[in-house]
Amino acid sequence: MPTNASFASPVADADYPASFDNGAEGFLAQMYSGLNGYSLVITTFLLLVAYDQFKYIWNKGSIIGPAWKMPFIGPFLSSVNPKMDEYKAKWASGELSCVSVFHKFVVIASSRDMARKVFNSPAFVKPCVVDVAQKLLRPTNWVFLDGRAHVDYRKGLNGLFTRQALETYLPGQEEVYEKYFARFLEISQNENNGKPIPYMPIFRELMCAVSCRTFVGHYMSDAAVKKIADDYYKITAALELVNFPIIIPFTRTWYGKKAADMVLNEFSICAAKSKARMKAGGDITCIMDGWIKSMLDSEKYRQKLAKGTTVDDSEKPAMLLRIFSDFEIAQTVFTFLFASQDATSSASTWLFQLMADRPEILDRVREENLAVRNGDKFQKFSMDILEKMPYTRAVVKETLRYRPPVIMVPYVAKRSFPVTASYTAPKGSMVIPSVWPALHDPEVYPRPDHFDPERWISGDAEKAAKNWLVFGTGPHYCLGQTYAQTNLMAMIGKASMHLDWKHHITPLSEDIKVFATIFPMDDCPLVFSQRD
Repeated sequence: MPTNASFASPVADADYPASFDNGAEGFLAQMYSGLNGYSLVITTFLLLVAYDQFKYIWNKGSIIGPAWKMPFIGPFLSSVNPKMDEYKAKWASGELSCVSVFHKFVVIASSRDMARKVFNSPAFVKPCVVDVAQKLLRPTNWVFLDGRAHVDYRKGLNGLFTRQALETYLPGQEEVYEKYFARFLEISQNENNGKPIPYMPIFRELMCAVSCRTFVGHYMSDAAVKKIADDYYKITAALELVNFPIIIPFTRTWYGKKAADMVLNEFSICAAKSKARMKAGGDITCIMDGWIKSMLDSEKYRQKLAKGTTVDDSEKPAMLLRIFSDFEIAQTVFTFLFASQDATSSASTWLFQLMADRPEILDRVREENLAVRNGDKFQKFSMDILEKMPYTRAVVKETLRYRPPVIMVPYVAKRSFPVTASYTAPKGSMVIPSVWPALHDPEVYPRPDHFDPERWISGDAEKAAKNWLVFGTGPHYCLGQTYAQTNLMAMIGKASMHLDWKHHITPLSEDIKVFATIFPMDDCPLVFSQRD
């Protein structure tokens, strides 16, 4: 057959595209040539979204939670204004549930037993509050320490809340109450002509003043106390459960950091003053004095031993403490204020509202307080008096059960935490034991949504120790739980004898606002008047 001399291979034709010369390289070349800055950003974004979803679903495992996560921010927008009903729904969904906000995966322990397991698992978790907390309170703060470092602080702090120590702080507390009760009358009768106004902000200022006087005595001026009370709101806002994880200028966390720096500076100044006064032999009048006196006694004991002096065992301090720096003392006292300020502000607000709405209970409180003073309403506080008031104590405990100031306590998993046999919380996740469900368990507290102080006297409430999680449990339980309760007893008892007050009930009075702790949604509008 003759050869067709006119045929030429396409490869030999310079005008023919050689795209199939190397299929893989040609495909990649076309892909690369089609990319631009916009498509690269979109591709990267989609990959990050996919990773964020995969990580959430992986961490979620078998526990209850949303099927998917809003990319990156999760439920941040809805959590900026948290609602109590949404928390209740989350607790009711199961004993373990989860959400993911920004980069943080959060496991919520709702049942009593799950909450107690978290509280009692220091090998796996430690208190974390929120991401920004370490920036405000400082990462070296004792509440963030573990093991021996934590014990080094705690062993010297336990003695500051004994019965004898609490007795020492009572005069300062009573002084503040007398001042502010007079202020209540001035606000209601003169400044507002007997019209109701929200008293929650005023209660916050009152409790800040009581705390500062208890913690640092008169080392801090009234003007400084007022400044802290006014600015502490910024710290509370910065430490809400859901917030930006970094400090950005002119945001809530930024203003909170500035306020925290101011508080730490004031407390450092107080620590220096207390050290000078305790070295000079001054009397203990506040918590800071008591702690510093123990440090100085320990140092004197060590110096005697170093010199070879024979020291009788009776001279050895109960706890040998090192000398803490002014700033370390300031950090520690700041945590006392952090633990007490919002919680006692919440409790006092609810206590005044509940008593106004239940005059028969207030009458019994008043009668008991007068009886233990033999009718003399001007008799000063004492631990003997406070310990002889079982009904007032029951009213305070029922208030803390009915409206617990702290409804959740954030912890962080130091390592993978096997919460149950079927679920392990990943390292770095927040693990949050919830307090509210245990305190509203109908099997333990019949009619849990009914305010009934009698359950603490003739009922079985006192036997339910496992459900009483108001102050936590485990190695990080609240040191000041006795102080907090006696302080509230002293406050409402004194108020019952010297003041009358009326609550202006609104449709929002029983609704709960969540702002770090819980408050009446209408901020408790009251009118105070002098009691004859």
